[in-house]
Amino acid sequence: MTSTLYRHGAIYSSAEPFAEALVVSDGIVAWLGADTAADGLRDSVDEVVDLEGALVAPAFVDAHVHLLETGLALRGVNLSADGGVRSAETLLEAVARAAAANPGAPVLGHGWDEADWPDKRLPTRQELDHAGSGAEVYLSRVDVHSAMVSTSLAQRSGLRDLEGWSDSGRVERDAHHAARDATRALPLLQREELYRIALREATARGIAGVHEMSAPHLDSREGLAMLLELAAAAESRLPHVVGFRGELVEDADAARALLAEIPGLAGIGGDLDVDGSLGSRTAALREAYSDLPSGVGPDHGYLYLAAEQIAAHVVAVARAGAVPAFHVIGDRAMDEVVLGLRAAANIMGLPELRAIGVRLEHASMIDAPTLASLVLHGVTMSMQPAFDAAWGGACGMYAERLGIGRATALHAFADMITAGIPVAFGSDSPVTSINAWAGVRAAMFHHEEHQRVSARAAFRAHSRGGWRLARLDANGAGELMTGAPATLAIWAAGELVVQSPDGRISAWSTDPRSGTPQLPLIDPDGPDPVCRRTLRDGVVLHDAW
Repeated sequence: MTSTLYRHGAIYSSAEPFAEALVVSDGIVAWLGADTAADGLRDSVDEVVDLEGALVAPAFVDAHVHLLETGLALRGVNLSADGGVRSAETLLEAVARAAAANPGAPVLGHGWDEADWPDKRLPTRQELDHAGSGAEVYLSRVDVHSAMVSTSLAQRSGLRDLEGWSDSGRVERDAHHAARDATRALPLLQREELYRIALREATARGIAGVHEMSAPHLDSREGLAMLLELAAAAESRLPHVVGFRGELVEDADAARALLAEIPGLAGIGGDLDVDGSLGSRTAALREAYSDLPSGVGPDHGYLYLAAEQIAAHVVAVARAGAVPAFHVIGDRAMDEVVLGLRAAANIMGLPELRAIGVRLEHASMIDAPTLASLVLHGVTMSMQPAFDAAWGGACGMYAERLGIGRATALHAFADMITAGIPVAFGSDSPVTSINAWAGVRAAMFHHEEHQRVSARAAFRAHSRGGWRLARLDANGAGELMTGAPATLAIWAAGELVVQSPDGRISAWSTDPRSGTPQLPLIDPDGPDPVCRRTLRDGVVLHDAW
């Protein structure tokens, strides 16, 4: 492998905070230091790159993605507000355009969010049939926990007889899973293409690692096994993929069988749902939804797993040597998780449970007693800051669903980090876009000031935090220091800053006497830094030099 000297830049390194240059050799960071010292290294390397003031930082990790769904969303019809869909009428127009462009082909779309529509009216099934000219139509809501479907897809998939079917064409739970399965029955070569589309999008955003949350309602076991093999080595020029499979197991033998079938699997769970989502009103709540329309589901959402099942899964996966993980959103669902953890601790012993590090995805609603219990039981957290940016605040969807009082307590990033819980940030793509800077920004400018975290803490949760939750940080992954993997991103960043935990900004100068490494200036409404190059173990994944 060749060696490269990068110089005349800013190096984000806690080990060498004054560094302006570094050498990448044989897949690792071989040297960091000042530009003056780099002069003596020019003749001993194969390539010299002038950074022109760019920032070199550890590459991002997105700790919660769905790659097949992301690939389909990138290829399908964009039904978000950014895609011009802001009402039932504009959604139908988008469907009609897609159907006209490919007559007879299924129309697959993603990202509608009626919470932002003026009248919040959803199209009827009959309107979808007309707009799609009779073709099969599947349109997933932004949270991917419900969808709208056409009559032809409902008939082919037998949706009318399943839980979660509505004659309006809106589907959730079993009916939604069946509709999605019908539109995801893809050959492996097509799956591979979609995986690559999603992963290339990640590398262009400075992301060199992702945690794939596969599940039966999202992808096949065969697809996940192929994905993990596809991205196993840095020479694939794809990000490192940490695999989770969201299947419930009852004993260690079942867990071992699953691990044997999918080599390289890091954990069993992830998108193993204890409940649903707030947007689709399927998250399990202690108190009723504040805006539940007449005839739409139970007042308190749905609980999909009981404490006994949670405990059995934790024990089984732990004894098989993998990480147990759960999707949990609502406070009622979190209560059930806590009960399950207590039961698992009684079986395994608390020290063994803590050593395993049960992982929770989302963990949106946590009060003080719950937080104390989670700390006690040694959980780790994968959280999505962009959720707050998209739906938080006094006028956001969360306030509509829960009322302002409950909504202000959501996504307690600062509480989690302060309590010492290992936290990693992710996007839940395609729920929100694969954009780690958006996650960093959202954590820094949380709608609730007391839950805001510093730029450094947010960046760390979106980089080293992902390697830590994957148990891949022992060799220095997520840091720029001598001997660590050269997994990094180079950013055309402009002004650099030191940002304090309370949000105050100190301007960067050419002589940062504090010794604190700098990050790009993150403004609530400003542009993202531009990624010029992404490396994984020294291999270039993305190059826009």
